[in-house]
Amino acid sequence: MAFRDRAEWVSPFLKSHPFLLLLLTLFFFAIPTTTSAQIQTRLRVIEASNVGSSIDPSLKDLHDQLGSLFKYTSYRLLRDDRLSLSPNQPASIPIHEGRLIEITQVGFQPNMAELRVRIRRDGTDLLNTQVRLSPGRTVLIGGPKHREGVAILALSANF
Repeated sequence: MAFRDRAEWVSPFLKSHPFLLLLLTLFFFAIPTTTSAQIQTRLRVIEASNVGSSIDPSLKDLHDQLGSLFKYTSYRLLRDDRLSLSPNQPASIPIHEGRLIEITQVGFQPNMAELRVRIRRDGTDLLNTQVRLSPGRTVLIGGPKHREGVAILALSANF
């Protein structure tokens, strides 16, 4: 009974205020759905080691972050890929020695994207983690051994 009483006054109210009805309609159609948002992601694979003492010039924007998180003397960019991630659709990037990086968008909100990051070799997970990214920020993930050092993943996103 109470619901019917409300419905009886809502309709005349919206009919007498067409501008409000138009705004409400635009509001519902203009909001992007969080389940269908595509995220532009950048993945950089970095080799970190104590062989030498150089930092790849293309990693200049990460210099402070790398130095504060990792205690290596040399950082070299191995890959720089840009990916367009759709919800629950894994993007795979082959890397050396039968290894594969798989990134999947598993969540999205206006100021945060949640990604699953997996490094696989021969069908076995070497790394399986989830990260949350804010727009324009970079997350560094220490990965498996690589030659004389380790591989570090640098993930950033714009949305």
